[in-house]
Amino acid sequence: MLALVTVIETSGSTPVKSGSSALFDQTGLLSGTIGGGIIEKKVQHIAHTAVKSKESGLYSFKLDKDMSFEDEAICGGQMSIMVDANPCLHVAVFEQIQASLREGIPGVMITTVTNQHDQNPVINRFWDTCKGNGNKPYHPIEGIDNKIKSLLTDGKRGCFIEFLHNTEPHDVRIFLEAVPPPSRLVIAGAGHIGKALAHLGKLLDFEITVIDDRKEFANSTNIPDADYLVVDDIGNAIRHMKKTKDTYIVIVTRGHKSDADALKHSIGTEIAYVGMIGSTKKVALMRKKSIDEGWATPEQWANLHAPVGLPIRSETVQEIAMSIAAQLVLERNRLNTDYV
Repeated sequence: MLALVTVIETSGSTPVKSGSSALFDQTGLLSGTIGGGIIEKKVQHIAHTAVKSKESGLYSFKLDKDMSFEDEAICGGQMSIMVDANPCLHVAVFEQIQASLREGIPGVMITTVTNQHDQNPVINRFWDTCKGNGNKPYHPIEGIDNKIKSLLTDGKRGCFIEFLHNTEPHDVRIFLEAVPPPSRLVIAGAGHIGKALAHLGKLLDFEITVIDDRKEFANSTNIPDADYLVVDDIGNAIRHMKKTKDTYIVIVTRGHKSDADALKHSIGTEIAYVGMIGSTKKVALMRKKSIDEGWATPEQWANLHAPVGLPIRSETVQEIAMSIAAQLVLERNRLNTDYV
């Protein structure tokens, strides 16, 4: 028995934004977060009750009033949550979402919440994609198709909006959540840094592809966190690889030639991020070589993250991987700052 809790509205200073979700069972938090600390403790108690009663509900908190100063610092904002006490009723929809994302198809989850007088709210979920598959509410809703199309075209990750709040004949609220496929992290090089970065990238919800020409390195035993392993010449693999605006490429091969081959087929594309490991001297030499040979321009080099990673004076493999992962998150969040 489960309860799915979603933050549906925030104002002022809050620990999370609208759309943040957490899954609870009778023992406590299973996955996700709605802010941690005392607010999550309160919500966990509500979810625990909902799991037993199977009664969904909407709740609001003032974070400077409903919280205790003795427990921890107070944000001062307001937060409303939706507690779905019967998420298993929507398994078919969640399976549709999973299937779409596995095929790289973005979509929008439509959640309707209907209050009927003194009864508990009725929650229904639907799924719509740019391919027209999925399902929609059986009652036509004016303007919803255009808004869904706008969300899908925009492609912003994590966009969650209230589309409609209608009070006649019932109190109906409709929420739209954009759900794009996970960002794709392509790691060129299956050495120590590539392995550590694959692990961190997986924790950060990237889809992980690792490329190397050495089968003894590019295998599931060595890199269990990879979703896809490609054993091939690195330059050739990247040249033929599908590249999207949500693709991130990190080049951490074992030698200059492999770095150059990987970079040659990455730089200048419209992907979100290209980073290459190397000393300042090595990067400067490769920059000169690429421009002299005509396969890169100074403008393209300006968009390259090299040396890769945030400047945290990293020395160990784990520190280097962490500095790269932090830069990836920074870029991913930067690209998804403006929501519809």
